[in-house]
Amino acid sequence: RPIYPCRSLCEAVRAGCAPLMEAYGFPWPEMLHCHKFPLDNDLCIAVQFGHLPATAPPVTKICAQCEMEHSADGLMEQMCSSDFVVKMRIKEIKIENGDRKLIGAQKKKKLLKPGPLKRKDTKRLVLHMKNGAGCPCPQLDGLAGSFLVMGRKVDGQLLLMAVYRWDKKNKEMKFAVKFMFSYPCSLYYPFFYGAAEPH
Repeated sequence: RPIYPCRSLCEAVRAGCAPLMEAYGFPWPEMLHCHKFPLDNDLCIAVQFGHLPATAPPVTKICAQCEMEHSADGLMEQMCSSDFVVKMRIKEIKIENGDRKLIGAQKKKKLLKPGPLKRKDTKRLVLHMKNGAGCPCPQLDGLAGSFLVMGRKVDGQLLLMAVYRWDKKNKEMKFAVKFMFSYPCSLYYPFFYGAAEPH
């Protein structure tokens, strides 16, 4: 019979991965719910790195949505995995339930890849940065100027996937925006683009 991971291993993995998955709009998979795995006193694969500290160290790691790609290819891959791409100004940022909410200015927005965005979404653009309240995001230290934002629409909520300061002198950014629709997204992201699963 197969030997499954112990429940404590599942919980350790979930503690490390679930916040990052949630930041990108993916729930913890049903098949990996930890109550389905055996307790540690049963035959199972245990945690190998000892006990986790009781209190987590303060978060200093940059927010996942603020980790920047510097190449045009990297930017285009982010655009591929996003439902929408917008050039916009940010009016204000609010903190709510551990998330950061980016509230767009009424005007000065350009839909570069509208995706599933409806008119009501763009009228008052509010992007949710999941688990973004406690981590640094250098791009958002000041709100002057425009931003290039990418996101996904999940359960009616617009989730921020990536944010960049708009820099018209940045050749990589200009190239990525200009040629984003000629990038072979379906080749690299088949599940986002409806390609059949490989057999």
